[in-house]
Amino acid sequence: MGSIKKLRKKYETPAHPWRRERLEVERKYVNEYGLTTKKDFWKMQSALRGFTKQAKKLASLDTIQSKKEEEQLLKKMNALGLLGENAVLRDVLTLNFKDVLNRRLQTIVYKKSLARTPKQARQFIVHGHISLGEQKMTVPSYFVKRGEETLITFVGSSPISKSDHPERIQETKESEMKRKSTVIKEENASEDKEKKKKSKKKVENGKE
Repeated sequence: MGSIKKLRKKYETPAHPWRRERLEVERKYVNEYGLTTKKDFWKMQSALRGFTKQAKKLASLDTIQSKKEEEQLLKKMNALGLLGENAVLRDVLTLNFKDVLNRRLQTIVYKKSLARTPKQARQFIVHGHISLGEQKMTVPSYFVKRGEETLITFVGSSPISKSDHPERIQETKESEMKRKSTVIKEENASEDKEKKKKSKKKVENGKE
Protein backbone atom coordinates (compact mmCIF):
# COMPACT_ATOMS: atom_id res chain seq x y z
CA MET A 1 0.00 0.00 0.00
CA GLY A 2 1.17 3.50 -0.78
CA SER A 3 1.69 6.09 1.92
CA ILE A 4 -0.99 8.67 2.63
CA LYS A 5 -0.17 11.95 0.97
CA LYS A 6 0.68 14.67 3.48
CA LEU A 7 -1.49 17.74 2.95
CA ARG A 8 0.36 20.99 2.42
CA LYS A 9 -0.21 23.60 5.13
CA LYS A 10 -2.23 26.47 3.67
CA TYR A 11 -1.09 29.13 6.11
CA GLU A 12 1.95 30.46 7.91
CA THR A 13 2.07 30.71 11.70
CA PRO A 14 3.57 33.80 13.43
CA ALA A 15 7.35 33.81 13.88
CA HIS A 16 6.93 34.79 17.53
CA PRO A 17 3.90 33.35 19.42
CA TRP A 18 3.66 35.86 22.28
CA ARG A 19 3.82 39.39 20.90
CA ARG A 20 1.15 41.44 22.67
CA GLU A 21 0.35 43.81 19.79
CA ARG A 22 -0.20 40.96 17.34
CA LEU A 23 -2.34 39.00 19.81
CA GLU A 24 -4.58 42.03 20.38
CA VAL A 25 -5.07 42.52 16.64
CA GLU A 26 -5.85 38.82 16.17
CA ARG A 27 -8.34 38.87 19.06
CA LYS A 28 -10.08 41.90 17.57
CA TYR A 29 -10.64 40.27 14.18
CA VAL A 30 -11.54 36.88 15.68
CA ASN A 31 -14.32 38.52 17.72
CA GLU A 32 -15.51 40.91 14.99
CA TYR A 33 -15.77 38.30 12.24
CA GLY A 34 -16.75 35.31 14.37
CA LEU A 35 -13.64 33.24 13.64
CA THR A 36 -13.44 30.15 15.83
CA THR A 37 -9.67 29.76 15.90
CA LYS A 38 -6.52 31.72 15.10
CA LYS A 39 -6.00 29.28 12.25
CA ASP A 40 -8.82 30.96 10.32
CA PHE A 41 -7.09 34.30 10.85
CA TRP A 42 -3.73 32.96 9.68
CA LYS A 43 -5.27 31.40 6.55
CA MET A 44 -6.76 34.71 5.42
CA GLN A 45 -3.55 36.54 6.34
CA SER A 46 -1.51 34.09 4.27
CA ALA A 47 -3.89 34.51 1.31
CA LEU A 48 -3.45 38.30 1.40
CA ARG A 49 0.31 37.93 1.78
CA GLY A 50 0.35 35.66 -1.27
CA PHE A 51 -1.49 38.23 -3.40
CA THR A 52 0.81 41.11 -2.42
CA LYS A 53 3.93 38.96 -2.76
CA GLN A 54 2.98 37.99 -6.31
CA ALA A 55 2.17 41.62 -7.18
CA LYS A 56 5.56 42.84 -5.92
CA LYS A 57 7.35 40.14 -7.88
CA LEU A 58 5.52 40.98 -11.12
CA ALA A 59 6.10 44.72 -10.62
CA SER A 60 9.85 44.13 -10.79
CA LEU A 61 9.64 42.20 -14.07
CA ASP A 62 9.05 43.34 -17.64
CA THR A 63 8.63 40.28 -19.81
CA ILE A 64 5.86 38.77 -21.92
CA GLN A 65 5.29 36.08 -19.29
CA SER A 66 5.11 38.61 -16.42
CA LYS A 67 2.53 40.66 -18.35
CA LYS A 68 0.47 37.53 -18.85
CA GLU A 69 0.68 36.63 -15.15
CA GLU A 70 -0.18 40.22 -14.18
CA GLU A 71 -3.32 40.06 -16.31
CA GLN A 72 -4.27 36.73 -14.73
CA LEU A 73 -3.74 38.08 -11.19
CA LEU A 74 -5.90 41.18 -11.81
CA LYS A 75 -8.57 39.02 -13.41
CA LYS A 76 -8.56 36.80 -10.33
CA MET A 77 -8.75 39.79 -7.96
CA ASN A 78 -11.74 41.11 -9.91
CA ALA A 79 -13.46 37.71 -9.90
CA LEU A 80 -13.06 37.51 -6.11
CA GLY A 81 -14.56 40.96 -5.71
CA LEU A 82 -11.37 42.38 -4.20
CA LEU A 83 -10.63 44.85 -7.03
CA GLY A 84 -12.58 46.58 -9.79
CA GLU A 85 -12.35 45.95 -13.52
CA ASN A 86 -10.02 48.89 -14.17
CA ALA A 87 -7.58 48.03 -11.38
CA VAL A 88 -3.83 48.02 -11.98
CA LEU A 89 -1.10 45.96 -10.36
CA ARG A 90 -0.27 48.50 -7.64
CA ASP A 91 -3.89 48.38 -6.46
CA VAL A 92 -3.23 44.85 -5.19
CA LEU A 93 -0.76 46.33 -2.71
CA THR A 94 -3.48 48.58 -1.24
CA LEU A 95 -5.63 45.62 -0.16
CA ASN A 96 -5.94 45.16 3.59
CA PHE A 97 -6.99 42.30 5.84
CA LYS A 98 -10.61 43.49 6.12
CA ASP A 99 -10.98 43.42 2.34
CA VAL A 100 -10.20 39.70 2.40
CA LEU A 101 -12.38 38.89 5.43
CA ASN A 102 -15.34 40.70 3.86
CA ARG A 103 -15.33 38.25 0.95
CA ARG A 104 -15.70 35.17 3.16
CA LEU A 105 -19.01 33.30 2.93
CA GLN A 106 -19.50 33.63 6.70
CA THR A 107 -19.26 37.43 6.59
CA ILE A 108 -21.61 37.80 3.63
CA VAL A 109 -24.23 35.50 5.19
CA TYR A 110 -24.22 37.79 8.23
CA LYS A 111 -24.34 40.99 6.15
CA LYS A 112 -27.31 39.63 4.19
CA SER A 113 -29.15 39.31 7.53
CA LEU A 114 -29.45 35.54 7.17
CA ALA A 115 -27.93 35.28 10.66
CA ARG A 116 -28.03 37.50 13.74
CA THR A 117 -24.30 37.28 14.48
CA PRO A 118 -21.14 36.22 12.61
CA LYS A 119 -20.85 33.19 14.89
CA GLN A 120 -24.41 32.14 14.08
CA ALA A 121 -23.60 32.57 10.39
CA ARG A 122 -20.72 30.14 10.80
CA GLN A 123 -22.98 27.68 12.60
CA PHE A 124 -25.58 27.78 9.84
CA ILE A 125 -22.93 27.13 7.19
CA VAL A 126 -21.17 24.29 9.01
CA HIS A 127 -24.52 22.59 9.74
CA GLY A 128 -25.51 22.70 6.06
CA HIS A 129 -28.27 25.32 6.16
CA ILE A 130 -26.74 27.68 3.58
CA SER A 131 -26.63 27.22 -0.19
CA LEU A 132 -24.96 29.01 -3.07
CA GLY A 133 -27.40 28.54 -5.91
CA GLU A 134 -28.14 24.82 -5.87
CA GLN A 135 -24.88 23.95 -4.08
CA LYS A 136 -25.00 23.37 -0.32
CA MET A 137 -22.08 25.18 1.33
CA THR A 138 -20.32 23.94 4.48
CA VAL A 139 -17.08 25.96 4.32
CA PRO A 140 -17.29 29.34 6.15
CA SER A 141 -13.99 30.54 4.65
CA TYR A 142 -15.14 30.10 1.04
CA PHE A 143 -14.23 33.16 -1.07
CA VAL A 144 -17.48 34.45 -2.55
CA LYS A 145 -16.92 35.48 -6.15
CA ARG A 146 -18.31 38.66 -7.68
CA GLY A 147 -22.00 38.23 -8.45
CA GLU A 148 -22.44 35.17 -6.24
CA GLU A 149 -23.79 37.24 -3.33
CA THR A 150 -27.32 37.13 -4.79
CA LEU A 151 -27.20 33.32 -4.93
CA ILE A 152 -26.62 32.91 -1.19
CA THR A 153 -29.72 31.76 0.67
CA PHE A 154 -31.02 29.01 2.94
CA VAL A 155 -31.20 25.44 1.69
CA GLY A 156 -34.81 24.79 0.68
CA SER A 157 -35.11 21.70 2.88
CA SER A 158 -33.65 23.45 5.93
CA PRO A 159 -36.15 24.24 8.71
CA ILE A 160 -34.37 27.60 9.17
CA SER A 161 -35.55 28.66 5.71
CA LYS A 162 -38.95 29.35 7.28
CA SER A 163 -39.25 32.98 8.40
CA ASP A 164 -41.00 32.02 11.65
CA HIS A 165 -38.21 29.68 12.79
CA PRO A 166 -37.05 30.49 16.39
CA GLU A 167 -33.48 31.13 15.21
CA ARG A 168 -34.74 33.81 12.84
CA ILE A 169 -36.46 36.07 15.36
CA GLN A 170 -36.65 39.56 13.88
CA GLU A 171 -34.09 42.03 15.17
CA THR A 172 -35.12 45.08 17.11
CA LYS A 173 -35.20 48.33 15.10
CA GLU A 174 -32.15 49.59 16.98
CA SER A 175 -29.96 46.58 16.19
CA GLU A 176 -31.20 46.50 12.59
CA MET A 177 -30.31 50.17 12.10
CA LYS A 178 -26.90 49.57 13.65
CA ARG A 179 -26.24 46.70 11.23
CA LYS A 180 -27.32 48.76 8.21
CA SER A 181 -25.21 51.69 9.38
CA THR A 182 -22.12 49.46 9.60
CA VAL A 183 -22.68 48.05 6.11
CA ILE A 184 -23.25 51.55 4.65
CA LYS A 185 -20.06 52.87 6.28
CA GLU A 186 -18.03 50.00 4.80
CA GLU A 187 -19.55 50.58 1.35
CA ASN A 188 -18.83 54.32 1.55
CA ALA A 189 -15.25 53.64 2.67
CA SER A 190 -14.82 51.32 -0.31
CA GLU A 191 -16.21 53.96 -2.69
CA ASP A 192 -13.93 56.65 -1.22
CA LYS A 193 -10.99 54.31 -1.69
CA GLU A 194 -11.85 53.83 -5.38
CA LYS A 195 -12.29 57.61 -5.89
CA LYS A 196 -8.88 58.30 -4.35
CA LYS A 197 -7.29 55.72 -6.65
CA LYS A 198 -8.89 57.28 -9.73
CA SER A 199 -7.87 60.77 -8.61
CA LYS A 200 -4.30 59.63 -8.02
CA LYS A 201 -4.16 58.05 -11.49
CA LYS A 202 -5.39 61.30 -13.10
CA VAL A 203 -2.69 63.27 -11.31
CA GLU A 204 0.00 60.80 -12.37
CA ASN A 205 -1.23 60.79 -15.97
CA GLY A 206 -1.20 64.61 -15.93
CA LYS A 207 2.43 64.65 -14.79
CA GLU A 208 3.37 62.27 -17.54
